[in-house]
Amino acid sequence: MNKFKFDWLILPIIGVVIVLLTWHGLAGRKVFKLTDTVTKEDLSALVIALPEGAAQWNAVAAQLKNKQIEAATATSLPPAVWTAVKDSYEEIRVGPIPDLPNVAETWISSLPYMKEPFAKRGEMDQGILRFTWYSLVLVSKGYAIALLIGVPIGFFLGLSPTFTKMFDPLIQVLRPVSPLAWLPLGLILFMRAGPEAGTYAALFTIALCGMWPTVLNTAVGVRAVPQDYLNVGRVLKLSRWKMLTKILIPATLPYMFTGFRLSLGICWLAIVAAEMLTGRPGAGGFLWQEYNALIYEHIIFSILVIGVVGLILDRLMSLIEARFKAIS
Repeated sequence: MNKFKFDWLILPIIGVVIVLLTWHGLAGRKVFKLTDTVTKEDLSALVIALPEGAAQWNAVAAQLKNKQIEAATATSLPPAVWTAVKDSYEEIRVGPIPDLPNVAETWISSLPYMKEPFAKRGEMDQGILRFTWYSLVLVSKGYAIALLIGVPIGFFLGLSPTFTKMFDPLIQVLRPVSPLAWLPLGLILFMRAGPEAGTYAALFTIALCGMWPTVLNTAVGVRAVPQDYLNVGRVLKLSRWKMLTKILIPATLPYMFTGFRLSLGICWLAIVAAEMLTGRPGAGGFLWQEYNALIYEHIIFSILVIGVVGLILDRLMSLIEARFKAIS
């Protein structure tokens, strides 16, 4: 039990902490730099001009002695003092990668999307779980199409050497093509579908990109079925249907599930690319919108959400695979 906790709980937490610390160390931070035309005496005059200004200046003089002050220091100043001197400073970012938001900035900026995860304020201004739901619905449809097409093709490849010689070269040519390349073709194919052209093009892209792992793993599984199993089926004079359902599918199932898991991951990858190009509301569409708006905190937030959802999908598929193996 202790080893399980260490391997599956403690070590992942340590890994996450290391990544967060590395991210925070590389990221930039916001500071305020005194403009070249303003001196410390000018700041003193601005503060002293306030009610009880002399006392206030004595209280904040040490904090304002440097030409550059941290954002936390600025927010800790009395509001009246900061209002008086704010125009004397310019906001800049410093750090190894200045434009990269740090952990705290990303968290604070992303909170509204997490506090109201199902909110709908506009087509592209919604809670993060609502965006994720839109993507998952489309992925589930494309994934179903990928399996319905991929599994039969895989069986044909595994059972028929002639079919393999005819179509395997074509499969090897089409398999490496990126979702970003298939989507424009999908838009052309479904151009006459009107407003739904983008949806059909996305389904086309998801299904086409996601089916190859299922096709190839199913074919490998069929070829790996022991010849003894097939001989027993022939001795028992099983029909082709029973040979398929009683021998081939159960023996091929572990290979098929490996393909199913890989296909699901590729389908999730493809939907993000499809939404980014079509501007559909969803996890990918939200990421692309925030990139165009130059809101870097939300870009990182979107990437993290997409990654976490992909992990959850993979774990769910693992559980389903384990349950099927236990039944069989």
